[in-house]
Parts: sequence; structure tokens; C-alpha cells
Amino acid sequence: MGLTQAKTYGSVGAILSILGGNIPRIGNLISIIGFILILLAVKEISLAVNRDDIFKDYLVAFILHLGAFFVFLIALISVIGITVLQGIFWNLAGKGLESLGQIIKGLLIGGILAWILFVLGSYYLKKSYESISIETEVGIFRTTGLLYFVGAILLIVFGIGALLIIIGKILEIVAYLSLPENIKKEMTARGG
Repeated sequence: MGLTQAKTYGSVGAILSILGGNIPRIGNLISIIGFILILLAVKEISLAVNRDDIFKDYLVAFILHLGAFFVFLIALISVIGITVLQGIFWNLAGKGLESLGQIIKGLLIGGILAWILFVLGSYYLKKSYESISIETEVGIFRTTGLLYFVGAILLIVFGIGALLIIIGKILEIVAYLSLPENIKKEMTARGG
């Protein structure tokens, strides 16, 4: 079976997802389009090698990563909303340090919950990419998945984790560009 569409979707999607964050105004939209293209690429690979688990694992990863983003966003909006409602910015003299402690506590709880979801999502992404690596014989997928997972775990140490994830994003582009045009018959028989 052919992987031409998966190669195109995946490589373009990976490029858009990494570049989107650097483009003002429409960057988020470009990143979302990139992630959707990667999702389509993984679906194509899953169909080509006749393994539903590859797509299911990636879909779980996608949903958990999205959930992590929304959990942190909700925590951030909640903390800002509560801060404004309590009038902390205008009444710092009375309960300033206590209120600051509540803000930090709220952000920490939201951040930790988001981090847990992100690590879980990265584990499923790693599983999906390991399976793709086995089925397509493109070892870079395994490395990409591992970098995402280790980077997610180390995200608490911002510099190290974020750097590993960025390297993983770059390798993801290379991995999709390295996909063969066709899957060999013995590969598809193995995945059945």
C-alpha cells in the first residue's frame, strides 16, 4: 500500500505545527491545521499497515494534549477572573500576600494537572510512533516519540523539556519525509 499521502500530510503538518507558533495573529490556526494534517497522516499509515491501534494511540495522545492545553487555559482564566473579582489589583494593602499565594496555588494546581495530561498524551504518542517505526522501518519515528515523552516528563524543568520537544518536532519532519512510498507486503502481513 502507498504512503504518499501520509508522507505529504505528515511532513507538511509537522512543518506547519512547528512554524505556527512563530507567526503573529494566524499562528495558532496554522498550528491547528498542522496537527490535523499529522492526525490524517497517522490515519493513512494505520490503514496502510492494517493496524487500528496506531491511529487510536495517536488520537488518545491528541485528545490528552488538547485537554492539557484547556486545563491550563481554564486555570489561568479562573485565576485571573478571581483576581479581578476580588479586586486584588486595587486592594493590595489588605490581603496582598494571601491573595498572591492563592494565585500561585491556583496556577500550580492547573499547571500540574495540565502537565500530567501532557505526559500521558506523550506516552500514547510514543506508543503510536514506536508502532509506526516498526511497521515502516523508519527508526526516526521511535526517536521522535521518545524525545516527546522524555521532553514532556522534563517539561517541569522548562529549558530541558522544551528543548527536547523542539528537537522531537524537528525529527518528526524528518521522520515523515523518510517514509517509504510503499509498504512492502511482508510488512503489512506482520501488522495484521
